[in-house]
Amino acid sequence: MTARRSRGDGGLHWDEQRERWIASVTVGYTPAGKRIVKKASGRSKTEAKDKLKEIIRDYDDGLAIAPANYTVADAVKYWLQHGLGGRSATTVKMYTTYADNHVIPAVGARKLRDLSVEDVDRWLASKTCELSTRSLKLIHGILNRSVKSAMRRDKVKRNVVDLCEIPEGREGRTSKALTLAQAGSIIALAEQANPHMRAYVVLSLLIGARTEELRALLWSHVVAFDEERKAWLPVTETGLENEQFAIYVWRSVRQKGDTKTVKSRRSLKLPRRCVDALRILREEQEKAGAQADLVFSTSKGTAMSAGNVRRDVRKIIEKAGLRGTDWTPREIRRSFVSLLSDSGVPIEDISRLVGHRNTVVTETVYRKQIRPVLMQGAEAMDDIFGSWSPS
Repeated sequence: MTARRSRGDGGLHWDEQRERWIASVTVGYTPAGKRIVKKASGRSKTEAKDKLKEIIRDYDDGLAIAPANYTVADAVKYWLQHGLGGRSATTVKMYTTYADNHVIPAVGARKLRDLSVEDVDRWLASKTCELSTRSLKLIHGILNRSVKSAMRRDKVKRNVVDLCEIPEGREGRTSKALTLAQAGSIIALAEQANPHMRAYVVLSLLIGARTEELRALLWSHVVAFDEERKAWLPVTETGLENEQFAIYVWRSVRQKGDTKTVKSRRSLKLPRRCVDALRILREEQEKAGAQADLVFSTSKGTAMSAGNVRRDVRKIIEKAGLRGTDWTPREIRRSFVSLLSDSGVPIEDISRLVGHRNTVVTETVYRKQIRPVLMQGAEAMDDIFGSWSPS
């Protein structure tokens, strides 16, 4: 005779239709008095009981019980649909493309509860010859945030993706900066170009603003110092005949119009060449009867796209004897950083000018010149030990 199971162990029976053992146990009651029953199935008695124990353990830990067939693909798709609120359509499309091409095909079929560190490590390692390090960080981030989202919804206990190191990817395109001679040649050529591109290239190279910031620049944010009122006023009120000018870098073409970071919001005094270029552009726009407040706009008065800017900038770069496709507008900004560093401007000042949160990015990513030579240490040691001799 089969021994009776102890109280609290639940029931165990064979399901003829499913041909599986079913383990069940009552874990409590609803406010209406209805039993809360948890069930698990398995090919053997032991498998069914072990699965039920795991479900009960999750229940006792306060976790909701995710469906056994909830996959990584389900988690990623949920995050793409609900985790990208406030992002631009371009950003959503980029994340979706990476997820569809690199995340879901590789690990999407894996049950989320069964996903392991080894699975993620092998997946990332398989992509090192195909993707750059930046792209590897991006796909890792997609999976990481998808699993974190699932954790918040009690679909899984822990995030194994967060425990994985991101490997180095294939070598990407080498970033670079213009030399002083190349920068001077490009400025000279830009000043011979149409007023629109003259102003864009000169501002980009001489004040180091981001492409997304210049594309969103308004005439009301170009200001002049009024000597009589002792205040900075928009050139839409004062005109462009004053002595000192600046721009308010307070906007960008990002989804909500914000700059990249809080420290990216800054006010920059304009060099004389920039003022001359803007004055010519303003006169040209007034002759054409342009009504838009945008400094750089298309013929329809709308903001320029990144493609518009890239195409026009490369035309000027090619006239300077360089290969246009080897350069992007952001490398003009990097040239600004390198040229200032090469001329001896402190890295802290450069970091503030370009709107970085700290000097780390300015030094490691943007600065391409390694001069000036750091002399303070040698000079200090000469002062300390210059006249010293053993007693």
